[in-house]
Amino acid sequence: MAVDYTVIVVYLAGMLAMGWWGMRRARSKSEFLVAGRRLGPSLYSGTMAAIVLGGASTIGGVGLGYQYGLSGAWMVFTIGLGLLVLSVFFSARIARLKVYTVSEMLDLRYGGGRAGIISGVVMWAYTLMLAVTSTIAYATIFDVLFDMPRTVAIVLGGSIVVAYSTLGGMWSITLTDMVQFVVKTVGVLLLLLPIAVVKAGGFSEMKAQLPTEYFDPLGIGGETIFTYVLIYTFGMLIGQDIWQRVFTARSDRTAKWGGTVAGTYCLAYALAGAVIGTAARVLYPKLGSADDAFATIVKDELPVGVRGLVLAAALAAVMSTSSGALIACATVANNDIWSRLRGRAAEGERDEVQGNRAFILLMGLAVIATAIAIDNVVEALTVAYNLLVGGLLVPILGGLVWKRGTVHGALASVVVGGLAVIVLMATYGILANEPVYYGLLASLAAYLAVSLVTPATDAAVLTAWRERLAGRSPELASEPVPAPR
Repeated sequence: MAVDYTVIVVYLAGMLAMGWWGMRRARSKSEFLVAGRRLGPSLYSGTMAAIVLGGASTIGGVGLGYQYGLSGAWMVFTIGLGLLVLSVFFSARIARLKVYTVSEMLDLRYGGGRAGIISGVVMWAYTLMLAVTSTIAYATIFDVLFDMPRTVAIVLGGSIVVAYSTLGGMWSITLTDMVQFVVKTVGVLLLLLPIAVVKAGGFSEMKAQLPTEYFDPLGIGGETIFTYVLIYTFGMLIGQDIWQRVFTARSDRTAKWGGTVAGTYCLAYALAGAVIGTAARVLYPKLGSADDAFATIVKDELPVGVRGLVLAAALAAVMSTSSGALIACATVANNDIWSRLRGRAAEGERDEVQGNRAFILLMGLAVIATAIAIDNVVEALTVAYNLLVGGLLVPILGGLVWKRGTVHGALASVVVGGLAVIVLMATYGILANEPVYYGLLASLAAYLAVSLVTPATDAAVLTAWRERLAGRSPELASEPVPAPR
């Protein structure tokens, strides 16, 4: 195990070193929060794939494969599908807005109002819980590595992510995510996948050992697949953590085609996780929990050195999502909530960097404390996703595609959808499908009805919005000009 320990320690030290290097580049708000809006196709594709494929997609994806077979790929597949839809149909327009948060987009489209701060609170809760659930995953990985207590593992893993994210902001996260993307690709796709299949005796032996439903692409159930689409595909379209990466693209072409490459990669990753889980079912048919499949097959079947690299890949998956959610959470807390409450007092560029750095540190400490205290991770994340999709999907996508939508309709959509989700979760249960189904319908009905009976959005607001979408707004003059790369 000494070799495996060395691989992990070197990897973690490298993450901290990149955080320190990134600090030298993050000299303005734009550099700190969106990497100066100048990532090219390679960096953009790798980091986008890294953030959407976290611990749930890696450890959870293998667990679903263990439980359902090849149809266990659907959860991660719908994540990739959402990224493809975002990239092909919306990313170019989003990138041209030159904003920092989803709530700022709502302000531009609807002309301000309370919808911005309410959406900011909902988005903050979502990104916080996303960071928390990613941070909790350190307990699983460090338990396999060092037999470490849960609290110590969470503090150790969380502290490393908080450190490099606080130091260099999006530049540090971009650099670490790119390394994590490479490590994840090598560890999971090039090493663990073929080794697991060979150890299980190949596909013919897997088919002989397991029931036929393990190889049915729809075996997980149509209702489950539909729910995944609602939560994960639609969640990809509106999450601050994903939009903030779109804002880093050098051009709308980079956002569109780089995101398309990342989405396609996610589809391959989805299938790989399901196959690994299916192989683990053959090797270990009686595991106590499906989520133990990843750790068990890594611990028992991989040779020394390779095991360390694959565990580093699992750490990479967790860290990329955790750091992305953390900077998104801090950006929303500072720019959408705190700055609105204090009236957006003017700051210099350096003060803005220091302020955002302080919020990352503060939110990071909150994430670690919440991760230690929380009991049911799945329920907490479900609440966050239900509120995100039920409350924000309609006003965000409606603002992008329907010019008749109004600020009153957007506010009604957020409030009615959010309240419907809360009431239905209390009635049917947090993990039930009905809250997101009916909450989304209620949000859509409120948006359409209120928008149609209230005055249309002011023509000057819509004109400014169209100019911004086209990249011609004079407000963009304050943005730094991307350096040629």
